[in-house]
Amino acid sequence: MNGFPLHQGKHALPAVPDPAEHAAHVRTTDPEANLSTLDGAVLLYQGRLLEHALRTYRTSPRPGWVRGGLHLVEDRGRSFALCGGFGLGAPAAGLVVEQLAALGTRRIITVGTAASLQQGLGPGHLVVATSALRDEGLSHHYLPPGRTASPSPTLTQHLTEALASYDVPVTLGPIWTTDAPYRETAAEVTRYGAEGILAADMEAAAVFAVGHYREVAVATALAIADSLVDRRPRLHSPDTEHALRTALAAAAQALYASTASQQTPGEH
Repeated sequence: MNGFPLHQGKHALPAVPDPAEHAAHVRTTDPEANLSTLDGAVLLYQGRLLEHALRTYRTSPRPGWVRGGLHLVEDRGRSFALCGGFGLGAPAAGLVVEQLAALGTRRIITVGTAASLQQGLGPGHLVVATSALRDEGLSHHYLPPGRTASPSPTLTQHLTEALASYDVPVTLGPIWTTDAPYRETAAEVTRYGAEGILAADMEAAAVFAVGHYREVAVATALAIADSLVDRRPRLHSPDTEHALRTALAAAAQALYASTASQQTPGEH
């Protein structure tokens, strides 16, 4: 039986395509395409959160720099990029992280939603991931075989500290990343819930893997939107919306704090 990836040990091999090619192509039409002077980037998976961000901050669009929409923000001495509209799932997120890194980004915080695996986590609760089960495909092309991928401890700490000043419940812990959201089984939910896994998402393990490979510090905040334990049809919740907006504000603060602290960005 073949393992995965089919070509074993490929994580240690050089690739034919290079993200630097993307950056060079962008600079043929926009020589100023450079993100290295910013505090970092915030990736937003929900379109409505990006719309909120564009209403909240003074932004400058940078079309064509990365897949999806990229907007530069200057806000009270903080400078960061907002990126959204690139799609859902590990491949979409991993591709954007590669492109941002090639343009000079050294810190990335992702903000999205997740499904709870624990009874005590409901809509409006935020989860800050400390690790992610690698139940998607992309991370296995970047890292040696293993069960989990982890974010940057330093950036995760800055994110947690930024969230502490807000009125949203926050829990730190492990999550489960799967790229088959309609194949989350009762057996898995029971097993992972018993192990203390907090929630399920579609991107974090991949983003952590690409960040580790490219020496980009990555952290993730997830707003609980529904539950895999007490399953019922998903409803739009103002509590989830509030949690997402809070995570966005805290992410901007955390990127600034991480830059100001002069920590090594790629430290894991």
